[in-house]
Parts: sequence; structure tokens; C-alpha cells
Amino acid sequence: MQTPPELDVSESLAARQGMTSGGASVAFSKGRKGQTLIIAVRCQGEGKIKVAVRPLQVSFSQPCVADESSTNYNAVDLTGADRGGVASVEAPSGVRWSMTIGHGAPLRAESPEGG
Repeated sequence: MQTPPELDVSESLAARQGMTSGGASVAFSKGRKGQTLIIAVRCQGEGKIKVAVRPLQVSFSQPCVADESSTNYNAVDLTGADRGGVASVEAPSGVRWSMTIGHGAPLRAESPEGG
């Protein structure tokens, strides 16, 4: 059985969607100011899924393959990524997917320092 992806222990859960076929929308809760939005998607089945995140105007696609489960972690580090919203998924009916959405530390804080 396909389970939603896990977040790192330092990240807080905003929403989780269990195994789903076809399209669906997942509402997520807001985080703290300055946090990054993490969208982790796991899918299996022949095709490509498309994810659109509102109100951030962010979208991405993820290829899925028939014989194995693949997971992508997408981090959105934009102004407003700490707000709540909705992630809408478009997927062919033969593709099963699950999603975990969370909030974490800003990506800028993880950049190596020069010197």
C-alpha cells in the first residue's frame, strides 16, 4: 500500500493526502512567517501528474512510472509560502499518488557561507 511521503523531523505537517487516483485538491494550513513550503508527492502508474499551488501561483509536473513508486520533494521559498492554500493535482486515472505538505526552515538559511 502506498503511503504519503514523510517530512523531516524539523518540518511541520500542513496536510496529508492518502493514496488517490485521478485529480484532487488538498487544502493545507499556514505556517510561520518566513518558512518554506514543502510539497512531497509520491506516485506510481504510467503518466505524468501536474500540481498547482494556490495562492502562490506555483506549479510543477512529475513523471510517474508503471512498475515503481517515485517520490519528489519540492520546496517553495517565496514570499507568502507561510500562508495556507490549496494544492490541486491533475493525474490520469491510472496513476495513484499521495502527498504530504509541510512547512520548514527557509532555504536561504541552508546555503553554505563563503569565506
